[in-house]
Amino acid sequence: MNNLAPNIFAIVLYLLSGSVAAARLFGTGSISGTRKPTLLSLGVLALLIHGGLLYQELFTRQGINLGIFNAFSLVSWLIALMLIVTAISKPIENLGIALFPLAAFAITLEISWPANHFIAGSAPWQLKAHILFSFIAYSLFTIAMVQAIVLYIQDKHLRDHRPGGFIRSLPPLQSMEYLLFQIIAVGYAFLTVGLIIGGLFLDELFTKHLAHKTILSIIAWGIFSVLLWGRFRYGWRGRKAIRWTLGGFITLMLAYFGSKLVLELILNR
Repeated sequence: MNNLAPNIFAIVLYLLSGSVAAARLFGTGSISGTRKPTLLSLGVLALLIHGGLLYQELFTRQGINLGIFNAFSLVSWLIALMLIVTAISKPIENLGIALFPLAAFAITLEISWPANHFIAGSAPWQLKAHILFSFIAYSLFTIAMVQAIVLYIQDKHLRDHRPGGFIRSLPPLQSMEYLLFQIIAVGYAFLTVGLIIGGLFLDELFTKHLAHKTILSIIAWGIFSVLLWGRFRYGWRGRKAIRWTLGGFITLMLAYFGSKLVLELILNR
């Protein structure tokens, strides 16, 4: 890694962005009055530096390097990108409290423990499309997971008749739920397309070393299918929606990063 200083700068900017988001939400410190455009500008600067460095790590002479920590860094970059773009028109910048430090953590892992898993540049477009749609789906469901946790905290405070504190800085509960299901629906669409492309064009999805990843991904797709149907048909909301969201997210993360952890770091394949 020859770009240690820029990586550290990106980490600092992400952590600063997360701190500003926390101060704005909880109303603490001299930066609590920081305006939303300033917060997003810090995030954009971190995103640009992270993106430039990540590009160098991913695209090599040997092919596309999707080792576990490079993949984690890519997903965290996509999460930060989607958060910033969505926050321009939606009130979700507070999710940066968790998501910006997540990106900083991903960069730290990437520069501390380099891991290689190359995909040839000549790989079929179907494989590249499958990976792209899957990564976007993972990123959106990560945002949905954090949104669900915030929603749970908000719901608990309101049930306990404690609507004060930082809860007053959040949008109404109904708006938070609506935004959660918007994110889930878009993530579900990307996951569906990724699975269809993989099922139609990639024979190796059910080979021995990938079968568990594929099966877990299908199970996660089924969980989100039930959740969206329950919302549409029965108006599911609140804690039931939160539990299904977290269950689907955990299953999906086990499918991809759990598999890569075992194959690359434990079995060294």
